[in-house]
Amino acid sequence: MIAKIIVTIIYVAIVGYLGYLGYRNTKNAQDYLIGGRKIHPAVMALSYGAAFISTSAIIGFGGTAARFGMSLLWLTFFNIFLGIFVAFVFFGRRTRRMGLNLGAHTFPEFIGARYQSKFIQRFAACIIFFLMPVYAAAVMIGAATFIKSNLGIDYNTALFFFAAICALYVFFGGLKGVMYTDAFQGTLMFIGMLMFIITVYSRLGGFTAAHQKLTNMMNDPLVLDQIKSVKLPPGFNGWASMPELFSVNWWAVISSLVLGVGIGVLAQPQLVVRFMTVKSDREINRAVPIGGLFILFMTGVAFAAGALSNVFFFEKHQKIAEVFSGGADYVMGDFVGEIMPAWFLPVFL
Repeated sequence: MIAKIIVTIIYVAIVGYLGYLGYRNTKNAQDYLIGGRKIHPAVMALSYGAAFISTSAIIGFGGTAARFGMSLLWLTFFNIFLGIFVAFVFFGRRTRRMGLNLGAHTFPEFIGARYQSKFIQRFAACIIFFLMPVYAAAVMIGAATFIKSNLGIDYNTALFFFAAICALYVFFGGLKGVMYTDAFQGTLMFIGMLMFIITVYSRLGGFTAAHQKLTNMMNDPLVLDQIKSVKLPPGFNGWASMPELFSVNWWAVISSLVLGVGIGVLAQPQLVVRFMTVKSDREINRAVPIGGLFILFMTGVAFAAGALSNVFFFEKHQKIAEVFSGGADYVMGDFVGEIMPAWFLPVFL
C-alpha cells in the first residue's frame, strides 16, 4: 500500500507541475486554446494519442475484448489507418492550413468561419457542450471503477478527486497544460502497456503457447457452459477466431465496434484541434509514425490482453474473465490487479 501511495503522490506532483508549466507559458488566447501553434510534433502525437486512447479504450474495450476476443484487433488496424494515417495526412494538414488562414482557435470557430455561418458555429458549439460531457463521463466512470477495485477508495470519492485534478490543470493550464500532461501520460502509458503485455505472455508461457491455450479453451465443457451464462450473441467461435460471418456476433463486432469506433474517430473535435497546434505540415508528417506506434501499443495490447485474460482466470480460478469479474467493465482492473505487482497499479491508473 505504501508503494501505491508513493507512486500516486509522485504522479500527481508531476501532473501538477506540468499544469503549472502550461499556465506559466500561456500569455494569450492563442496559447490557451491551440498551444500558440508551436507544439512539438512528438508532444502533439502523444497528446493526440492520449486523448484518443483513454479509459474507455483500455478499460472498456479491453473488457470488451475479454468478451468478444481477438477479433477486436481489426479495430486497432482501423484506428491506425484511419485514426492516424488518414487523419494526419489527408485531414490534419488541410485542417492546420485552413485554421491558420481563418484565424480559428476552436473547432466551432473553425467550422463556422469555413462556411461563413454563425449558425453552424453555434450549433457545433452546442453539440460539443451538451454531448462531450457524456463521453467524458464514460472516461471518468472507468477510471473511478479502476480506483475503487484496486486502490480500495470509495467510488464517489475517487470520481470526485479524479475529476477535480483533471479540471484544475485544464482550467489553469489551457491546451498547453493539457498537451504537456498528455505527453507525459502518453509516455507513461506506452511504457506501462509494454511491461503489461510482456508480463502477460510471460505468465502464460510465451506468445505461441498463450494463443494456443486461448484456442483450446473452446474444447472445455466448463468454458462452453460459462459462455452460455454470459449470453454472448450467436456466432461466437472463440476468443482466438473471427465470429461466424454475418452472424449477430459478427455484426456486433464489425459494425458497432470496428467500423463505428474506427471511423468515428475522424469526427472527434478534441482530436481535430490538435492539428492546429503545430507550425507546419512537416511537423504533422513527423508525428505520424509516433502516433501510429502509440496506438498500436495502446489498443493492440489492451485487446490482446483482454482476450488472453480468459486463459489466466480460467487456469487460476476455473472461470472465464467476464464470469470471474462480474462484467466486462471490471475485467481489466481485476486482471492488472492479479497479474502485476502492487506498485504498477497507480502507474496503470
